[in-house]
This record gives sequence, structure tokens and C-alpha cells, in this order.
Amino acid sequence: MIVEEVVMNVRDLDSNEFEKRHKEKVYLESAHLMKRIQRVETDHGREIGIRLKDPRDLEAGDILFMDDKNIILIDVLSDDLIVISPRTMLEMGTIAHQLGNRHLPAQFEDKDMLVQYDYLVEELLQEMDIPFKREERKVAKAFRHIGHSHD
Repeated sequence: MIVEEVVMNVRDLDSNEFEKRHKEKVYLESAHLMKRIQRVETDHGREIGIRLKDPRDLEAGDILFMDDKNIILIDVLSDDLIVISPRTMLEMGTIAHQLGNRHLPAQFEDKDMLVQYDYLVEELLQEMDIPFKREERKVAKAFRHIGHSHD
């Protein structure tokens, strides 16, 4: 099976419609969500080729195939993350500036900043006394680097 477009995301599907179907999942590392062309395997052993026509990243919950009885969707494996919980806007701005200088992609959930684990970032947060914890967590989207140069 070759998938060229995402049907929809499971969050946009009625829960009754979702529950009545047999589910197969494709587990991807978050870094693979950015790949438009890849060969994957479902948790039931079915091989699928993904060749997306549109230039978009995959997301957790994206439905690759759906008929009256079956659904194949994307799930994301947990990442080793640093969850930063600044106490003030000053701490948030300071750490965001520091991480931006290192070109580290970040994601935000509620009041937390998420970055992929890096021992140098861990040391920096300890030195700056900014609250953080290291944990395994699933993210819905890929950590995307924003390319630019310092001309």
C-alpha cells in the first residue's frame, strides 16, 4: 500500500466512527514525522509506503488509511525531553534566548517549554537555577529546526 495523502487527523473524527473500526498503528520517532517519503510497518506487520504529495509534516493521530472496518494511524514514540518550567517571564525570556542562540528547536505545552535532551542544556539550566525535569514524553509534532544564517 502506498499512501500519498493523510485522510484526516483522529481528533477530527467522531469518536463513534473511530471506536467501530479495527485499529493499526504506525509508530514513528518524532524526527521521522518530517519525512515525506518513507517505508513503515504497522503494529500488525503490514508494510506501507508513505509518499506525501503535499509538503507537510506528519502528526500524531494522522490517519493514513480508513475504510468502513479499518483505520491505520500514526502514533509517536516517546522522546527523551527536558521539560523546562520557568517561574517568571524573565526566566522564560532568558532561557529562550540561550536556547535560540544554540538553534535548539522547542515546543510549548501550557507553561512548559520542551526540548530534546542535551546534557549541555541540562548543565545550563542547573547553572541558571531554572526549574526543569527530564522525562520520556510523546510529542504530537516533530522538533523542527528553523534554518537561517548569521550573515
